[in-house]
Amino acid sequence: MSEKPCEGPGALRVGTRRGKAGRMKRYRSLSPPAAADGFARRAARFAARSALLLAAAIPAGCAAPRAPTGVPPVPAIDADFPDPAVLKARDGFYYVYATQGEREGRMVNIQVARSRDLARWETLADALPVKPSWASRTQDFWAPHPVEAAGRYYLYYSAKPDAALADAERGLCLAVATADRPEGPFTDSGRPLQCGPGFVNIDPMAYDDPATGRRLLYWGSGFGPIKVRALAPDRLSFAPGSVAADLVAPGEAPYQRLVEGAWVVRRADWYYLFFSGDNCCGKDAHYAVMVARSRRATGPFQTLAAATGAPSSAILEANARWIAPGHNSVVTDARGRDWLVYHAVDSRRPRSKPGDGANSRRVMLLGRIAWRNGWPHVAPPPAD
Repeated sequence: MSEKPCEGPGALRVGTRRGKAGRMKRYRSLSPPAAADGFARRAARFAARSALLLAAAIPAGCAAPRAPTGVPPVPAIDADFPDPAVLKARDGFYYVYATQGEREGRMVNIQVARSRDLARWETLADALPVKPSWASRTQDFWAPHPVEAAGRYYLYYSAKPDAALADAERGLCLAVATADRPEGPFTDSGRPLQCGPGFVNIDPMAYDDPATGRRLLYWGSGFGPIKVRALAPDRLSFAPGSVAADLVAPGEAPYQRLVEGAWVVRRADWYYLFFSGDNCCGKDAHYAVMVARSRRATGPFQTLAAATGAPSSAILEANARWIAPGHNSVVTDARGRDWLVYHAVDSRRPRSKPGDGANSRRVMLLGRIAWRNGWPHVAPPPAD
């Protein structure tokens, strides 16, 4: 159940519902992650300790108010909440959507929570309470991404079709659902955008290119490249005659044996493609957030490593406490500060309940983004 709100009419609940990870990919680990920047770690640790002192004065079960510094608590949502994608809606709330999760013994297809300040989060009802007709007997609803256009809300996600139950060659599909409100309920469009083998068609991210007006969809994993393709004006299908273009391919660089979780932002005439790899969870979890940039939304993109000679393109890696950070979104708060919203496994509590798989409880965290020399830098979470 959710925690009770603190005293005061504006307090919101902090979701603490438990859940099982929506997916478990077990891949070979690569080299161990590098150490985080020392100064940023000390600053983040100081902020976290300050937040703990505030929390100590608040009754148990009560959501803590935002710290005076405006730093979100660590974690922001202390429950299994994988692949978080944030939308700042017209009603003044920030909404965050996540891969399926178990709540009070019941599976929620698409998780959603909301906040006024990115610090205190209220868990809401299932955003996709009715499964699509083509995926009514499966339970793989992954990595939703929300978009608002002309007062209508679109939710892109991945799902396993019922046909895959009888045909092992069939894999996941890209899909889209619509709603009149950001919290839903969303209703599937009635047919997948695209299906294919394995888990190639996952992690969709829709983006309206401000330079061209084109509506684009990024997606990809399954040991293939991250791709982009134009959407039709109705946003419910791909544009006729359009073809997918490869943007960032897997390779031998650290964390890039598999790439996924695309998120695109534009800043100072650059398009930044945040992505993650290579193993989100499981006993061999090895995951990090990386970045590439381009002058165009459709590429070509150059990774941080290729552009600067850095040993990897990672901007957020694991530390002693937080394992496999990744699959991020980016949001700007009311003060103009950019935040990386992502999931990670708390090494102190890697499972929601006994019997769950190793490193399966992925909680939501926020890290402040600083822009230096044309590239994003992310404050890591405190290691203690």
